[in-house]
Amino acid sequence: MTGIQALERIAPDKPMQPAKPIAREFEYKRHGTQTVIAALQVATGQVTAHCGQTRTEEDFSRFVKELINNSPEHHTCHLICDQLNTHKSESLVRTIAELCRLDIDLGVKGKTGILQSMQTREEFLMKTDKPIVVHYTPKHASWMNQIEIWFGILSRKVIRRGNFCSTNDLKEKLLAFVDYFNQSLAKPFKWTYQGKPLVAAI
Repeated sequence: MTGIQALERIAPDKPMQPAKPIAREFEYKRHGTQTVIAALQVATGQVTAHCGQTRTEEDFSRFVKELINNSPEHHTCHLICDQLNTHKSESLVRTIAELCRLDIDLGVKGKTGILQSMQTREEFLMKTDKPIVVHYTPKHASWMNQIEIWFGILSRKVIRRGNFCSTNDLKEKLLAFVDYFNQSLAKPFKWTYQGKPLVAAI
């Protein structure tokens, strides 16, 4: 979730009164942005998150490495990602090859081997003959990834009505909500969409 703005209202809210909602100042100061890289464990609803200023391929690969290393009880890990190019990067291929302890020649990016193109990297990441398998949602269908549901919760509970005096303040409040969510709200999401119109159309 990129471009989360640290907005500080220039005047405090006026509390709600009988028959009158809370009054919120519409002018604000901008203090920069933060990015949240997060993963949701679909079986438990627990969320792991990193908050920082960038969303580079190195940031994502580092997050995946920490995620896998912190889950030693899982013999096979299935990662669901959307079609973002950082999810098919050279850094991610190298990280997953390292985590899977694959002693193979990965080739050269843009020239040869697994690293040759985004397609060859994707094919390697999706192979099921290794303990870490990446699955990709169809193009224009990132909403199928359950982390997007959680991003919606984060937006409603923290960001939409938030008041942040700095990017550090924003970061602290975002990560505090992750802890609160895991302790009090986390549970598996129940899909309600059945896809019947799609089945009928086919």
